[in-house]
Amino acid sequence: KPQTTRQRVTGVLTNEDFQAIFVDAPGVVRPQAGLNHFLSGEFQSVVEDVDVLFLLLQLDAKSPDVFHELIALAQKSKKPVLGIVTKIDRPEKHRILVLKEMLEKAGIESIKASALKNAPLMKEDVFEWLKKNLPETGAPLVDEEIYTTQNMKQMAAELIREKCFEYLHQEVPFGLAVHILKFDESQPNLTKIHAEIWVSRDSHQGIVIGRGGSSLKRIGSEARRDIEKLIDTKVFLDLHVKVKKNWSKDEQIMKELGYVTPQSL
Repeated sequence: KPQTTRQRVTGVLTNEDFQAIFVDAPGVVRPQAGLNHFLSGEFQSVVEDVDVLFLLLQLDAKSPDVFHELIALAQKSKKPVLGIVTKIDRPEKHRILVLKEMLEKAGIESIKASALKNAPLMKEDVFEWLKKNLPETGAPLVDEEIYTTQNMKQMAAELIREKCFEYLHQEVPFGLAVHILKFDESQPNLTKIHAEIWVSRDSHQGIVIGRGGSSLKRIGSEARRDIEKLIDTKVFLDLHVKVKKNWSKDEQIMKELGYVTPQSL
């Protein structure tokens, strides 16, 4: 879902032509206090750290103003940029030409993409662009067997959070967090995970739990299944919902959740 990325998420692709470390950054937000301040800092940090940028422009964006803002940020980076116009199967097709002209004017190469219709073709275009624009290195930067730099604990938390967004839809605002209390791999063929889902209001706690615990049970069951696929072992997942009022404005809680940018260390 849009605007749900909190921290940079890395994925490593290695093939016979190149190795690329993809970094999914949070979207652009206003640098206010608390969580938004972190998200803004994380975005800026990612832009500074990477060698090239993919600029994802969704055809169904609420306002075209965001296109101007994103293109300006990309130009400011002084790095190779590929503009990817996404969701081209949406009704707002008149924006395709507008975006193409905006990107051309900014000197940014672009491609059109639809995850539903032309994903394989888009992948080929992206790979060709990467081969032309990635800096050369003498050897792969990371082991060829590695596909992400996130650890299992982080990925488990993200899978739980993903299920919350998937099944709760718009009922609970995006001010929801997952805190892993314990990740125990001491037993062979069994991983025990104790986690809390944090919400900022008492009323949201009941929504996450659901009538008779139905929502929480579904979230836990689906998350456990995905975590088992990820780590290839049986998982015991103990989930609880806890109210942490204004957690996204509490510096200590933000650190507990790992929402700390390199600049703030």
